[in-house]
Amino acid sequence: MDLVTALARARGAEPPGPDTPAGPPVPDWPGPGRALPPAGPGLLDLDGLLRLSLAAADPTGRLRPTPSAGALHPVDTTLLVGDGCSLPPGRYGYDPLRHRVHRLSPAPHAAAGATVELTVTPRRTLSHYGHRAWPLILLDTGHAVAALHLAALALASGPVALRLDGTTGGPQASLRIPPPATGATPPDPDTATASDLLSRRSARPPLTGTPAPKDLHDLLSVARRAGDGHLNWCAAVGGPAPAIVEAGTDGTLRRLAAGDARPALAAWAAGQGWIAGAGAVLLAYGCPSDADARRVRRDHLHAGYAVGRAQTTAVRRGLAARAVGSWQRADLGAALGGEPERNWIVHGLALGTESAGPPGKGNS
Repeated sequence: MDLVTALARARGAEPPGPDTPAGPPVPDWPGPGRALPPAGPGLLDLDGLLRLSLAAADPTGRLRPTPSAGALHPVDTTLLVGDGCSLPPGRYGYDPLRHRVHRLSPAPHAAAGATVELTVTPRRTLSHYGHRAWPLILLDTGHAVAALHLAALALASGPVALRLDGTTGGPQASLRIPPPATGATPPDPDTATASDLLSRRSARPPLTGTPAPKDLHDLLSVARRAGDGHLNWCAAVGGPAPAIVEAGTDGTLRRLAAGDARPALAAWAAGQGWIAGAGAVLLAYGCPSDADARRVRRDHLHAGYAVGRAQTTAVRRGLAARAVGSWQRADLGAALGGEPERNWIVHGLALGTESAGPPGKGNS
């Protein structure tokens, strides 16, 4: 699969073809599934980690703590478990529908803690989105990384090492999670509680009401930190003075352009008209047309991770939030007067102070 060509095609106006079978929602892991045991003192709680991040809340597997385009969840999870964990050392495949693990082989290393490797089954997302699938698959992977990292923070593990550099197609991303820290660690300002993580869901449109400027500034700052400098961040806001703004270094919002960009965003986001009435839309943009496959992976993984972190922060503040991943002809940089094909919209997060209510069946 030529990822550069796939992204160029996904950014175009061509509509996807008819749906095809999505196939099984989880891999056919060998051997019997085993329950994840409770963690003793000083051990990494793998049961809690996976329950707070990836475990399905319904028998179909569509409702999970991490969002996914079309609730198709293409991301698969393998655990490389060392000492200091609630499971014996080994390599395990995870079944999020049944919240069970399957032992695959002995552990290839004996380091304390666990490495979570995320691979993908493209067929699930391709079944509905066709040629638009690959950017969504990478964004979904980034969201899964965010969910796992937030779960590790909630469980007070040691410092987590993320791999989102895009150097390999398999695994797409990984996290190295040590056992609980024994000494004092710097507090993470975006740490969520277990209750926060289990209750988060993407809000149902419409999302109305413009968030307060401080909330928008803080969410843009959360996304920028999580994006690790690989992307640009701004927000299209409604209200009495619609504009495109970015987070200033002085704690205020700096205007990039005046006027209401939300109708254009609705057209660019696969014609999702409700976006034109959203209170605000946080946007990650970058990944130029001449980006190589490594950069395409890196930018989309970081965008998914950063929007995942920002979405959780938004929900904790009582805002309605919904990730928006499919974008066509969305050359935001050119629209802002810059050079064409240098700064495409990679990901978005629609925000409001109110929504239509909790998610229905099929929403993630």
